[in-house]
Amino acid sequence: MRFEIRWHGRGGQGAVTAAMILAEAAIFEGKYAQAFPEFGAERRGAPVRAYTRVSDKPILTRAPITRPDVVVVLDSSLPKELYLAGLKEGGLILVNTKKTAGEFAESTGIDTSKYRLYTVDATRIALEILGVPIVNTAMVGALVKVLPIVSLENVEKAIMETFPGRLGEKNVKAVRAAYEAVAAESVVAR
Repeated sequence: MRFEIRWHGRGGQGAVTAAMILAEAAIFEGKYAQAFPEFGAERRGAPVRAYTRVSDKPILTRAPITRPDVVVVLDSSLPKELYLAGLKEGGLILVNTKKTAGEFAESTGIDTSKYRLYTVDATRIALEILGVPIVNTAMVGALVKVLPIVSLENVEKAIMETFPGRLGEKNVKAVRAAYEAVAAESVVAR
């Protein structure tokens, strides 16, 4: 099985780090993985894309992901045309927003008969736990709840290697909070 995940955010939200953490967690499980960024104007607040591939078999391509199975949206103010571009029918969308999945679908016009939509208030979680609106680790936690391609334990291990000490512990707490919150706050629409 192979999953291609495209991360959409803005510079400073940690999309690139999130992609790398997920890939590292997959490698800990003996899977093949790759993560890489795509930048436009390299400045804080500019739109950023990052990519993660996870597979049971070697990954030979290095091309950007144009037909993702999953899109993770760290900033819900990004235009839906940006993150829906190329998303496979039946694909999964995970959005950082205060809205429920139903409210988000209604406000954006996302066709929930074509996609599986989940939401989580990762900004609230990040502010409460980390004290800053950097939502990357919270979004990884929510993602592995709705798409269990790697274990929560291996995500936590990857985070502790990326952010040792107290910062890592706080990020693990954010992962766990989002992991729990996405199920409680989201509606899966089909």
